[in-house]
Amino acid sequence: MAKIKLITLKETIEKDRLEAEFFISVSRMKSNFVIGEKIIEFVQYGTSEELNEEKEGYPILRLNEFDGDFISEPVKFTKRIDKEKFENLKLKAGDVLICRTNGNPKLVGKSAIVMEDKDFAFASYLFRIRPKKEIINAETLLVFLNSKIGREEIEKHLMISNQSNFSPAKFREIKIPLIPQKNQWQIKELIMKAYKLHERSKKLYGEANFIFSKEVNPTNYKSKRVLTFNNQYSKLSQSNRFDAEYYQPKYKKTEELIEKYQEGSTLLSEVIIIRDDNINPEKNESYKYIELANVLENGEISGFIKENGGKLPSRARRQVFEGDIIISTIEGSLSSCALITKEYDKALCSTGFFVINSNSINSETLLIMFKSGLFQDLLKKGCSGTILTAINKDEFNKIRIPLVKREIQKKIAEKIKEAFRLRKEAKALLEEAKEKVEEVILN
Repeated sequence: MAKIKLITLKETIEKDRLEAEFFISVSRMKSNFVIGEKIIEFVQYGTSEELNEEKEGYPILRLNEFDGDFISEPVKFTKRIDKEKFENLKLKAGDVLICRTNGNPKLVGKSAIVMEDKDFAFASYLFRIRPKKEIINAETLLVFLNSKIGREEIEKHLMISNQSNFSPAKFREIKIPLIPQKNQWQIKELIMKAYKLHERSKKLYGEANFIFSKEVNPTNYKSKRVLTFNNQYSKLSQSNRFDAEYYQPKYKKTEELIEKYQEGSTLLSEVIIIRDDNINPEKNESYKYIELANVLENGEISGFIKENGGKLPSRARRQVFEGDIIISTIEGSLSSCALITKEYDKALCSTGFFVINSNSINSETLLIMFKSGLFQDLLKKGCSGTILTAINKDEFNKIRIPLVKREIQKKIAEKIKEAFRLRKEAKALLEEAKEKVEEVILN
């Protein structure tokens, strides 16, 4: 049934809002709350300076590095801030980072906590809050913001346009629950346990990556971009590529390294199955839909959109199955690779992903392979285009891959499976914390 509510012009002026949704939405917090302004000890925007992938300057955390409710290592840097500015923006334990603006409203207001002091700053489309601990600790604030009731508060105050916005000014207006200190300590303990599991999982993922690197890249070769180089016109006409990036010498060296792998190598098309058949979702059937933002840094998927086929975006056409690997085709997000686990079996993903599998190389090894620096280089080499730069299927099929030893594949798989198991345990603890917050609010 449609909701109807009569609002006076005076009310719209007082609230400085014209959207019907703002006035129709009802908060489930009827009592025992304060407005956001009352809990802020410190608030700050990040830097809007230009970022680079060449690791020049200071590391800058973005929304892409939100790792569930925690954070991972930045992949982009800026050389346009000085040391004083960097020190001012360095992340501290207890910071709660909040996404301020994004084209996807569901990502605006998404929050992550900094559990330890970090030597990196953060981007301007995030802001950080340090709460007054005597009212609410950082862990409880994080859990509330990411809970269903927290999302309702955030979405009520969103400024929706092409780029939806949830600014510190809007944070000051939302309702923050007054959770008893006893419950807050219980929530903090759950978050700390989840964080420890999260860190153990990251360690295992790093070990799997090390096993692959030691096997395929024993000399620890690291590609380096050069500013000037020469090439023959005949080579350009043979490959039908005339963009300078394609002929960067670093790509040739990476390809030679893979060709020399002791167990042999072959073209991707020989051992990888690409499933690029599109389906037409049934209008009234419900689907899980995986977006780019759901892909975490460790190759895991965090969450999904659940909608009827008729409401899904037109790009939601690829069906995935347990054991598949999805790889973003878009330059700038090529590292967004993920392993499809049981809970995402038969979900849909965007046509902006390659969906692959193999009978020769297990899924866990494929994940580590395509997220490695070597293969990120080769994916980038294959990218072309003007408005949207991406790697197409023909270029993808040309990539040469190593025929990794079975015993090495087995070791990698064991590490990744255990890492994912620990992640699942951590996620269960985070869900328990959200349930505790919601229980206190609603009772």
